[in-house]
Amino acid sequence: MTTTDLPVVPHWVDGARLTPAGSATAPVFDPARGVATRRVGLADADLVDRAVRSAAAAFPAWRDTSIAKRQAVLFRFRELLAGRKDELARIITAEHGKVLSDAAGEIQRGLEVVELATGFPHLVKGEFSENVSTGIDVYSFKQPLGVVGIVSPFNFPAMVPMWFFPVAIAAGNAVVLKPSEKDPSAAVWMAELWQEAGLPDGVFTVVHGDRAAVDGLLAHPDVASISFVGSTPVARHVYETAARHGKRVQALGGAKNHMLVLPDADLDLAADQAVNAGFGSAGERCMAISVVLAVEPVADELVAKVRERIEGLRVGDGTRGPDMGPLVTGEHRDRVASYIDVAAADGAKVVVDGRDVRPDGDADGFWLGPTLLDDVPTTSRAYTEEIFGPVLCVVRVKSFDEGVALINAGELGNGTAVFTADGGAARRFQNEVEVGMIGVNVPIPVPVAYYSFGGWKQSLFGDARAYGPQAFDFFTRAKAVTSRWLDPATHGGVDLGFPRNDG
Repeated sequence: MTTTDLPVVPHWVDGARLTPAGSATAPVFDPARGVATRRVGLADADLVDRAVRSAAAAFPAWRDTSIAKRQAVLFRFRELLAGRKDELARIITAEHGKVLSDAAGEIQRGLEVVELATGFPHLVKGEFSENVSTGIDVYSFKQPLGVVGIVSPFNFPAMVPMWFFPVAIAAGNAVVLKPSEKDPSAAVWMAELWQEAGLPDGVFTVVHGDRAAVDGLLAHPDVASISFVGSTPVARHVYETAARHGKRVQALGGAKNHMLVLPDADLDLAADQAVNAGFGSAGERCMAISVVLAVEPVADELVAKVRERIEGLRVGDGTRGPDMGPLVTGEHRDRVASYIDVAAADGAKVVVDGRDVRPDGDADGFWLGPTLLDDVPTTSRAYTEEIFGPVLCVVRVKSFDEGVALINAGELGNGTAVFTADGGAARRFQNEVEVGMIGVNVPIPVPVAYYSFGGWKQSLFGDARAYGPQAFDFFTRAKAVTSRWLDPATHGGVDLGFPRNDG
């Protein structure tokens, strides 16, 4: 079978699958086999416009749908997703490569946001003040924005879209989702689930594509906001372009997450968690730990423990129950592997070389095993750049202060962790570190759904974080009404003075 004979992952517009004849496509791979299994359509400007116009047409009726009816659709979607999450996990593994248990984990975390959104009536309430002046009341209420765009990355094809669309839909908006073209099928599956849950056609739309599709959403006059997750350079472009076109923007960028291990830490716990946070999802997580800062004199012992655990990991096809799967594409695998050469050339010690892995899977799969680099210079690109793969760097520091200074010197501030038995040190760490999400003896401090997700510095562009209370503010805008009802005979007459509330 040639690439052109492969089935095409369709768009989802007007409540139906859409595969325009003659449109451009891109291959979608099974990373464990290294072969293309389907193609995905790439939307051009006309298709993006069609999708947005469909969403805009569906918006008014959904905005005016009662809270009770909207809530019923959300509850139904939640029940359908919970009952069929294993099906979605298999779709994710087939296109991303992560192991089935990891795919199930991301769905569960996305489901938390769906569950948060089912309680949206409490989070979109307004306020009321009676008699702010004699006979005058002031009240406020929140309304949806309209058509909202979501651009999501390849590493979490279900969870990251669910950071945004449950809240947006609950608040009364219509959503246009542009998923990653590397693993697009999960988005269409979720669109069909929304339809089964009773969501009106056009309220949830999926358009596939590359940068041209993204830029089409950023510039479209009928798109009110953009939610984005991806690398920092692209997040900056999205933020600047969308803001220039008058849109609200929340653009979550990259990460270089450090884990500071103090001498009093439980080193077995620290080693376990460094491996879990460094190599889960093949390191393709914005919340992965990519740097361990070992405060001397514990570095030798900690490196030995991490190495021992890495050597016990099994790498292979995610459907066969390994610990870690392949990387998403061959190109990405090669890019990540190149950092091992960079680090070695800069003087780092390659303690475990993932290029030597023998996977339980097809030889043509996009394999790179867990890699451990010790004594990595902080001037090396292996330290300064986001690798986004299963490469864990160890940097040896002399003190708590040196470790915190290194973390704070970076341009990214997404997540970090400290491992210690000293409550005072932990409290000082969380106070002084310039990072948005902090773990204390927890390596991946992703907040639960009723908080909000987002980093500091170049890891977040825009004021609003993802999900949680901030998301309901992002996807709504407030109106304040000042109201007076008087007897016509006592209207008060003409007065050109500025209105005062002391009467």
